[in-house]
Amino acid sequence: MSTTTTSTTQPPYQSLDPATGEVQETFETATDEQVAAALAAADTAYRAWSDRPISERAEIVSRVAALFGERAKELAELARQEMGKIEGEGVEEAEFCQAIFDFYATRGPELAADQEIPTFTGGTAVVERRPIGTILGIMPWNFPFYQVARFAAPNLVLGNTVILKHAESVPRCALAIVDIMRDAGVPEGVYTNLFATFDQVETMINDPRVQGVSLTGSERAGSVVAGIAGRALKKCVLELGGSDPFIVLDGDVKQLADTAWGFRTYNMGQACNSNKRMMVMEDLYDDFVTELVAKAQSVADPAPLSSRKAAEIVAAQVQDAVDKGATLHAGGVLSEGPDAHYTPAVLTGVTPDMRAYTEELFGPVAVVYKVSNEDEAVELANSSAYGLGGAVFGTDVPRAAAVAQRLESGMVNVNVPAGEGADIPFGGVKRSGFGRELGTLGMEEFVNKRIFVVADS
Repeated sequence: MSTTTTSTTQPPYQSLDPATGEVQETFETATDEQVAAALAAADTAYRAWSDRPISERAEIVSRVAALFGERAKELAELARQEMGKIEGEGVEEAEFCQAIFDFYATRGPELAADQEIPTFTGGTAVVERRPIGTILGIMPWNFPFYQVARFAAPNLVLGNTVILKHAESVPRCALAIVDIMRDAGVPEGVYTNLFATFDQVETMINDPRVQGVSLTGSERAGSVVAGIAGRALKKCVLELGGSDPFIVLDGDVKQLADTAWGFRTYNMGQACNSNKRMMVMEDLYDDFVTELVAKAQSVADPAPLSSRKAAEIVAAQVQDAVDKGATLHAGGVLSEGPDAHYTPAVLTGVTPDMRAYTEELFGPVAVVYKVSNEDEAVELANSSAYGLGGAVFGTDVPRAAAVAQRLESGMVNVNVPAGEGADIPFGGVKRSGFGRELGTLGMEEFVNKRIFVVADS
């Protein structure tokens, strides 16, 4: 989910503590002159940056990685202040950024190397991986550093320049990344942060100096950006919402519930690929729900959601389900405000006429479905318009793998909630978007795969 919307009202770039509702600092949006200057600077910087040996670019990116590690606690504190992230999770996020920048600094030159076409006769032919220019990134608030890292790292190593439009609610996090880039030696114009308006985003996508756009956010924002990019004939990568299935076939119920709850409530449930729909075989269902309820009831002091609006949206989705007959077993209490606290909840009995059945629940709500067999679980899992990730758990690994093979998603996991790492590509299908970030595929999106042929003399 992203703060980018289709609304015509431009929210301010504002640092607001969701734990208290207090505004800490407000930032002016960019002027049109600043946007024009940023586009010119990024285009000029591209000429020099792309001409530098990839080994030099990788060395600078390696220094970016080191600074993310050195400043992990400082970054975590900023994330706590601006979107409510738990300190330990904030440190983990910064360290993940270090791993991502390190991956591309180390593997990037190899991944971008020329690839000979062995069957060509009459000379030599290679596939070259060349940069294409300035790329616009539109990033969300839920992982304010990680989302930027997975977009920026491969592009910087490739030789592209980056303009970053971050979410309006995390301006200090955005500026902290700018500091890291500068202190690591990233040249002026190679990485630029802009507190841009929606209209200015459209202007930048249409500008011929911008060669592509990457957005992580809601499906509504994705459809708008993709439409603009399509009309401008620009490549785009979209990582949108998710309603990932978590299928439980058999096993230790307590352990499975521990795993499911931990993954569902990480980042207060504000992760695109969290397990938003749990499908549990009927012989385990009652015990599984009981375990989840106990966990929800044991949360004494939950972290806030990212904003009061975010908490109110989740509360409204859950209330809609309850009003239409679903059972709220625990949690689901919205604070009086202006803070953004919402107690982690367990919800069952969700049916297709409820918002919680079709919409992404971007908060700490475990929705559990009872299923009688594998076919029913798969049918329910694939009924969603989303297709980001999914997981299947079972003691018979071949059986679990066979069920997982039937899931319509970009990422499928067996006996683990998600396979995550700097070297593991990330992305989805259906309304979860298209394109891939991270891993070897992360360098295949905004690149000119130029065919270079030299004939025999």
